[in-house]
Amino acid sequence: MTLDIRILGGNPGAEEVAALTAVVSAVLEELAENNERGASRYPSAWQRSQRQLRGEVHAAPGSWRGFSA
Repeated sequence: MTLDIRILGGNPGAEEVAALTAVVSAVLEELAENNERGASRYPSAWQRSQRQLRGEVHAAPGSWRGFSA
């Protein structure tokens, strides 16, 4: 992962820039991991709203037992 960090003010030293980069990188990695774990744990609202498709209906003797006219 490559970060494009621009410091627009002040005059930070090399150690301060390195510390900032380390902290921001760690936070972004943690957020990405949490996002991946959370997404795979629960189905989305769209997935929950979808019903399973009905199986095929085969015309054969005894296959319509539950139907009465």
